Amino acid sequence: MPDDLSNSAAALTNHVWPNDDLQLIPDWVYTSQEIYEREVERIFHGRTWNFVALECEIPQPGSFKRSFVGPTPVIVARNNDGSIHVFENRCAHRGAELCRPQVGTTKEFVCPYHQWTYDLTGNLIGVPFRRGLNKEGGMPKDFRPEDHNLLKLSVTTRRGVVFASFAKDMESIEDYLGPAVLEDFDALFDGRKLKLLGYYRNTVPANWKMYHENLKDPYHATLLHAFLVNFGLMVAGNKCGTIVDPSGRHGTLASARPDEKLNVDDDSKKQMRAFKEGMKLEDERFLDYVKEFKSPWTVTMQTIWPNLITQRELNTLGVRHIVPQGPNEFLMIWVMFGYEDDTDEMTRHRLRQGNLMGPSGFLGLEDNEAMKFVQQGMVRSVSDTNYVALGDREEGTTHKIITEAAIRSMYRNYRGVMGL
Repeated sequence: MPDDLSNSAAALTNHVWPNDDLQLIPDWVYTSQEIYEREVERIFHGRTWNFVALECEIPQPGSFKRSFVGPTPVIVARNNDGSIHVFENRCAHRGAELCRPQVGTTKEFVCPYHQWTYDLTGNLIGVPFRRGLNKEGGMPKDFRPEDHNLLKLSVTTRRGVVFASFAKDMESIEDYLGPAVLEDFDALFDGRKLKLLGYYRNTVPANWKMYHENLKDPYHATLLHAFLVNFGLMVAGNKCGTIVDPSGRHGTLASARPDEKLNVDDDSKKQMRAFKEGMKLEDERFLDYVKEFKSPWTVTMQTIWPNLITQRELNTLGVRHIVPQGPNEFLMIWVMFGYEDDTDEMTRHRLRQGNLMGPSGFLGLEDNEAMKFVQQGMVRSVSDTNYVALGDREEGTTHKIITEAAIRSMYRNYRGVMGL
């Protein structure tokens, strides 16, 4: 272990994983400010590719989007030559945030405080009164604008999705995701141009890692979500899978809705309290599924470490951007999209079906509230561990539904990166 990791690990004397056991997750992983600061340093600012935008959000030269890498504000901008650049949203002069609008177009970025001006690549191109006034004041004679550009991040794209990293020697996005995750990523981002449909934004009073856990957890989906259970989108008995890459950090929660209505046996109904006999929709079109992907799954939720969820629920499509705001809260930015070649009818269908998602959708609301309850329980409790033992000690890819194997895989990787 390098010296800096050894010294840092030694400093965390109060944070020792219980019994070196992945079936037990200590509460301080979710509540400690010290752990959170290390996560920002080693994960979000470390050797990871972080989602920052869809290319359809910055469609033309001069387009920009205000985004985040971890909690750090960044600007994603398309230069006049079409290239995409990501740089810190912080003036090199006094640290003010340059960009306040969420999206827009511009020729340059001007600091609202002292009007230092930057181009679309983050280079400093203007300093008012650089030579002073009436031969008095101004910048030192050896001041060089090129020494005060904005902090620039590494950038990569794949099929309309933009990633950025503070690391300068990152592997390719293809190697970072790996073939198991790329298969469904490429089914969703299949080369067609994306069409932006809209946004949801909400704050969740819970730790950011819980959202990864939630989508690596097929167990809860069959118990918490009345909509999934009653309409057969994900229910015990469906063909399903939790696909995990070899590192353990990324995963795909997948399910295939049967062509015929699934008959749930009486014993399963008793255990799934969300199941409500006779529950029906006023508009049956809501559950229509137009097969359009080269995939055996009708539902996939991909967790791409550390801040991206890709969503394909029937024909509603989107990405979810996790923005941590301390150990006890995160911002969730949902970007919903279709394809440029969609018919008007398909666009209306996607928008209608989009009511499954978002902070007030048939699914998102329940997840948010459940995570809030978990966070409150850990912050206020005198107990100190979570028990993650479904599926015993198995890790990695599985086609079982009552298992927490993918969560254990994630924390094996997490412990290594964090030096715990």
